[in-house]
Amino acid sequence: MLLEVSELTKSFGSLNVLKGVNMRVERGEMVALMGPSGSGKSTLLNIIGGLLAGDSGKINLEDRAYGTRGPASVVDVRRNKVGWIFQDFHLLENLSAVDNVAIALELSGVPSVEAVAVAEDALRKVGLGDRLNFIPDQLSGGQQQRVAIARAIAGNRPVILADEPTGNLDIASGKAVMKLFQELCHDKENPISILMVTHDPDLASNADRMLLLNDGKTEASDIRTAWGLDEEGEEE
Repeated sequence: MLLEVSELTKSFGSLNVLKGVNMRVERGEMVALMGPSGSGKSTLLNIIGGLLAGDSGKINLEDRAYGTRGPASVVDVRRNKVGWIFQDFHLLENLSAVDNVAIALELSGVPSVEAVAVAEDALRKVGLGDRLNFIPDQLSGGQQQRVAIARAIAGNRPVILADEPTGNLDIASGKAVMKLFQELCHDKENPISILMVTHDPDLASNADRMLLLNDGKTEASDIRTAWGLDEEGEEE
């Protein structure tokens, strides 16, 4: 088991957002996390990613146990265990693709020469080997998101947390990103795991498994149960 979340809770004042979340993600698995707006999907990702402390419960990621510790106590999780992909690409506009990836590694303590080599390898892995020195304005939206993906996978982090990763992309670019996710997860030599928040059932159908977050807890789901569809695809 790569990632396991056990009885995780989180409240903001009197609002109970997570009410005992239990979930698992296997190595090499892509899991789509769906649910109504405001159900706590991003909150759950933020706690798993070490950006926010839960109130109670536990997270085990490889050999690391955490969940209720503040961000300052889980810097190693953010540096070595988890990569992030957001709806917005968060690229530095004056830096080339390779420098956008390398700078994140350098901030984690990787020497500059090694960081550039790792960044180039990651960009080739996402199909941008011929765009290493392009700045964001010279890249399409889909290509910019591929730079963001390269940044997330550089350094061999075992888990990628993706929060609406195709939200700013057209349909074709979104499908291309999902295909890339599948290739990264199912890589025979170095599979990674992806936990992806999405509201799009078509994109979620590309995942190995779907979870529905509703009323503060997760449950196994598929597109039909998550979106209230019957067997003919009509709303119940």
